[in-house]
Amino acid sequence: MDTKPPLTLYLAAPRGFCAGVDRAIKIVEMALQKWGAPVYVRHEIVHNKFVVDSLRDKGAVFVEELHECPTDRPVIFSAHGVPKAVPAEARRREMVYVDATCPLVSKVHVEAERHHAAGLQMIMIGHAGHPEVLGTMGQLPEGEVLLVETVEDVANIAPRDASRLAYITQTTLSVDDTTAIVAALQSRFPDIVGPAKEDICYATTNRQASVKAIADRIDALFVIGAPNSSNSRRLVEVGSAAGCNYSQLVMRADQIDWRAIEGIRSVGVTAGASAPEVLVDEVVDAFRARFDVTVELVETARENVEFKVPRVLREPT
Repeated sequence: MDTKPPLTLYLAAPRGFCAGVDRAIKIVEMALQKWGAPVYVRHEIVHNKFVVDSLRDKGAVFVEELHECPTDRPVIFSAHGVPKAVPAEARRREMVYVDATCPLVSKVHVEAERHHAAGLQMIMIGHAGHPEVLGTMGQLPEGEVLLVETVEDVANIAPRDASRLAYITQTTLSVDDTTAIVAALQSRFPDIVGPAKEDICYATTNRQASVKAIADRIDALFVIGAPNSSNSRRLVEVGSAAGCNYSQLVMRADQIDWRAIEGIRSVGVTAGASAPEVLVDEVVDAFRARFDVTVELVETARENVEFKVPRVLREPT
């Protein structure tokens, strides 16, 4: 009988679902209980195929734009947030809608509006085209938010008044990358106003810190998450930057490239904020099938954050 090669599997913690994702999924499930199927959801509620497919099986219908929704069924806005024009259009069409925007993203929206009211033009650090960025930029009139993705972008933007600026950031970015861009902004625009508290959310920061804690102990890192999940992709980058030679983003265990990790003795496993724990278990089981696995939990923080669902879902029909 073949003996399996030994492998130490470092399981990063915190990992997986954050409070905002947990709340968003709960909102869809509670809406289905309250109003029955179908319930429409504008954009993927969170960036995870497994989660979206399971909600679809329960009666959620995912669309990209509001005009694809009938007016007589409820619609839910995704955890990433939406431009102001979307709820305004839902009200115009007299639709029932529930906003599942993560409260930490909503905090950035409020921040942007407050600076705008004070006469400041906004600079947003984020990824062009990401739903959260579109939603945040859509809180203010066109031209009021300038987007920068890199340190190089900072040199090329042309604000209205260099002395009347504030910056905000996408919540799911890499802390390290943002630090460099913020430094460039402050160097070019000494009067720029920053957020009172870092915009990058606690869950993003915690998951990146746990990857850094295991990076120097592992031969390979596997991040469970979706290719369109910003925070999951950042975890892969953080692992590589922290010295991990091989980092792979996988949606599920069947995407693991076993040939690429032949001969390894240690792996790290984590999950992006929209990946459920069942997918982590699946990956751990896949390693157990091939190796004599010793699991070591590396916990760098404890999370006990919980966000309430909107009142409309807690009230009787």
